[in-house]
Amino acid sequence: MNSTRGNTPSDSQRSETRLVTAGRDTGAQKGFVNPPVFRGSTVLYPNAEDLHAHRAEFTYGRHGTPTTRALQGMLMALEGPQCAGVGLTPSGLAAVTTTLLSVLKAGDHLLVCDNVYRPSRNFCGGMLTRYGVETSYFDPMIGAGIETLFRPNTRAVLVEAPGSQSFEMPDIPAISAVAHARGALVIDDNTWATPLYHRSLEQGVDISMQAATKYIGGHSDIMFGTISANAKAWPLISEGIRLLGVCAGPDDVFLALRGMRTLAVRLAQHYRSGLEIARWLAARPEVARVLHPALESDPGHAIWKRDFTGASGLFSIVLKPVPQQAVDALLDTLNLFGMGFSWGGFESLIIPFDCTDYRTATKWAPGGPTLRLHIGLENVDDLKADLDRGFAGLNAAL
Repeated sequence: MNSTRGNTPSDSQRSETRLVTAGRDTGAQKGFVNPPVFRGSTVLYPNAEDLHAHRAEFTYGRHGTPTTRALQGMLMALEGPQCAGVGLTPSGLAAVTTTLLSVLKAGDHLLVCDNVYRPSRNFCGGMLTRYGVETSYFDPMIGAGIETLFRPNTRAVLVEAPGSQSFEMPDIPAISAVAHARGALVIDDNTWATPLYHRSLEQGVDISMQAATKYIGGHSDIMFGTISANAKAWPLISEGIRLLGVCAGPDDVFLALRGMRTLAVRLAQHYRSGLEIARWLAARPEVARVLHPALESDPGHAIWKRDFTGASGLFSIVLKPVPQQAVDALLDTLNLFGMGFSWGGFESLIIPFDCTDYRTATKWAPGGPTLRLHIGLENVDDLKADLDRGFAGLNAAL
């Protein structure tokens, strides 16, 4: 599925307004606010002449429908004028893998930020290796120092800002300047902030991806991914999507459309609540450190403040050293925080994690057990009370 820029709101409109108005054609929709869900594969041509010329607005379900076009229009409006096209995929990981397969070939070298999503690393070390692409990892805080890692065959750089477990904040403009001087593309996993709070295409990124399963969907009921690209990279992405046969299901497209309409208000609440809980946790005696770029004490705060307009509800904490049974007691005592391996929905989540066994360019030594939290849309006082119960369980297990 691909799209070129069509009818989009005025560039003078704010993002909140674009999320409500973009991708809507109430005339074609017979006055209904929401576009219908087009479920279909075959598209009929009116006559042989049009068939031979492939002259039709839509040619086959896999290549797009009015529903997918509406979502792509919304995403392009949100990404900004640097966006030349948007591809839709059936998962966030599919957005990553489709992008990498579209821009790399045998003999190429790929540079990857050491804090990147672990399934992305697995793909690089698995399928890309088998296809003759070599991957090297770099310190997320390297900035312009990445220049020393480039080779003549370095084709692309993959960053994640911030990393979705350890939350280091790479300097994307500095990395992009070096990469472009060497003729390489820059790819950003922008799931944490979404284009609402981080327009990475305007900061030198060529391809911005999201696991739209998270904040775009917003309700923990879809698997979805998006790939947004500038004019330089879009032909590669468009061709890759077509050749790989990548497409997203119509009902998930519709649910992503619905989620986009309320993204601004939901993400604002995640941001406010997340930061309040992060500050509260930073003052807890059981917590050694909070990993959240929007906190003034965070090493990546200056970059976040410069490049981002907001934050999401996802961050991590480092506990002071305690045995595993104490951590488990904390987890088992919680009522509002569920244990699950996603985020971005309306519910709060918590999981333990450990980067030790897969970091290669940097050493992961936080000094204590680590937990990742997603702060949902519940009342923050109720969430604090739940965490307080959890810490009481931890202390009772010591």
